[in-house]
Amino acid sequence: MVFHKEFQNAGKEPGLQIWRIEKMDLKPVPKQLQGNFFTGDAYVVLYTTSAPSYNVHMWLGNECSQDEGGAAAIFSMQLDDHLGGAPVQYREVQNNESVTFLGYFKTGIKYKQGGVASGFQHVVTNEMDVKRLLHIKGRRAIRATEVNMSWASFNRGDCFIIDLGKALGPKPSIPAGSPDDETTDRSNQKKGTLYMVSDAAGSMKTSLVAQSSPFKQEMLTPTECYILDNGVDSKIFLWKGPNANTEERKAAMKVAEQFIKDKNYPKNTQIQVMPAGGETTLFKQFFSNWKDKDQTTGPGQAYSIGRIAKVSQVPFDASSLHSNKTMAAQHGMVDDGSGKVQIWRVEGGDKVPVDPSSYGQFYGGDCYLILYTYRQGSREQHIIYTWQGLKCTQDELAASAFLTVKLDDSMGGSPVQVRVTQGQEPAHLMSLFKGKPMIIHKGGTSRKGGQSQTGSTRLFHIRQSSTRATRAVEVEPTASQLNTNDVFVLKSPGGLFLWKGVAASEEEMAAAKYAGSFLGGSPTEISEGKEPAGFWSALGGKKDYQTSKSLQKTVKPPRLFGCSNKTGRLIAEEVPGDFTQSDLATDDVMLLDTWDQVFVWIGNDANEVERNGADKIAKDYVDSDPSGRRGTPVITIKQGFEPPTFTGWFQAWDAKMWDTDPLDRIRARF
Repeated sequence: MVFHKEFQNAGKEPGLQIWRIEKMDLKPVPKQLQGNFFTGDAYVVLYTTSAPSYNVHMWLGNECSQDEGGAAAIFSMQLDDHLGGAPVQYREVQNNESVTFLGYFKTGIKYKQGGVASGFQHVVTNEMDVKRLLHIKGRRAIRATEVNMSWASFNRGDCFIIDLGKALGPKPSIPAGSPDDETTDRSNQKKGTLYMVSDAAGSMKTSLVAQSSPFKQEMLTPTECYILDNGVDSKIFLWKGPNANTEERKAAMKVAEQFIKDKNYPKNTQIQVMPAGGETTLFKQFFSNWKDKDQTTGPGQAYSIGRIAKVSQVPFDASSLHSNKTMAAQHGMVDDGSGKVQIWRVEGGDKVPVDPSSYGQFYGGDCYLILYTYRQGSREQHIIYTWQGLKCTQDELAASAFLTVKLDDSMGGSPVQVRVTQGQEPAHLMSLFKGKPMIIHKGGTSRKGGQSQTGSTRLFHIRQSSTRATRAVEVEPTASQLNTNDVFVLKSPGGLFLWKGVAASEEEMAAAKYAGSFLGGSPTEISEGKEPAGFWSALGGKKDYQTSKSLQKTVKPPRLFGCSNKTGRLIAEEVPGDFTQSDLATDDVMLLDTWDQVFVWIGNDANEVERNGADKIAKDYVDSDPSGRRGTPVITIKQGFEPPTFTGWFQAWDAKMWDTDPLDRIRARF
């Protein structure tokens, strides 16, 4: 394919490159004018990361011609070929751009009237003799649209920038503003349908693969192309298999556009076309078992391609926890767990102290409050873990929440609150028991006289976290629970067995010995592949189990959302681009999703509706995740009391930022 001369330097350096379609040709947009878009034009936008990875965006103004849109599509395909088919391709339509696109323009986008056909050009000018009216909308994704210089363009709910010229005329009655958020029901926005694209008899056809998410990654065959239909949220994804035929790959964008027409979706529906290995975070979230090709078993190598191009893993080192905030955040560790621990069990609507000799033992029929106290510099910090067993009563669940708030209030509201569901314990909680494993009993209670009769055969699964803390979790006593990566303790009438998988660690084996001493009996150590008959018979016979060695978890790019009721109802809006501390709005509640946990950050000036509704939004957000994840810990944090597990996700966190007037920061930013 012949490439346009403008693409000679495309992708050579990290950053943004923008071209406008002018008379079916490409013209570069000066850097100082990037972010300005004429509504009658079409543009090609390239963003290059330092990895490098590439995003190619075709932007269409509401008033651009069909010919200009077609030219933008052709040039986007040329650019994709020029870069070896590596870019993720996006189709962007005015007023419905992707979060990825909006993230390039942190100070907002300006829509200008007219276009090439009207004689308007991208030129730098000092001309002051103009009349202009800009309509400003958006709280985090800011859009400035040039509108007619008339009182009819105003409303009382938005902001406007006016270049008056000479005069504007008498002021009439101005109508109320319209909300930024959509009024349609978005309860199904995370649902998707998967189709396979095939080149049948010279025409592209789609066939259903799976009706609804979550999907399995193995559904994507390397020799095919697929459409993931998320039209209910105005998004269509097209995945190009690495071995798909050339015609299918080249026709990808056209196929996606035709799919939108066939489904009668709005014309401004977003399209993302991506090659295998360049999948975006939004695409991967629809799969319950997604693994990136380059995930490794060694530390510090894996990274994700997407909105945040590279998130390197940092090996855990307890001695540097206080100085390395990135490591603290990725591993969920505020310190090494050597601080003061106090534990209460929820009982009869109150909290009852747990005997320190049994610290680390948790029963599925109970709820517990764990108060952890540690020092960060000269300041004393607190975390309240609320652990909720899967078999506790509704009354205990409600009481645990009430008692957490009561304990928090008694300490002046300074503690970080972490709600933990049984089986979803964060690494830091697991590290609080002085080198001993955290032992989680499937059911029962630690109340005196309240213990239920345990089964004659019990199986405990021992696994070490990335921070080297260990957990022993009681599971169903069946062979299908075994895993080649871990250690298991089997207690049965026939004896006590310590089973070590091929890929298990010595630390896991030591934890298994501790759990075995608690269960009682003289343990028999056995290695995977050398099990005696009595071991299998105690588990009800030999069965298939996980025998592939686990890959190290990929650090997924974090996502930040703002929760606000400023428009009249409580909504959550994603912060576009690489977020910073200044994106935390002190008059809102924010959600930070780091995949393994979700933080609820409460700004000092957030109102009661936002404070009270944020926890439900966080729960609904996790429960509606298209990957099907459940029970993710939700951590509540108040402004000014952020632990390093939170601040480490922000580059150059400034603890004194909010000591200055936020308006001064905004002025400096713009």
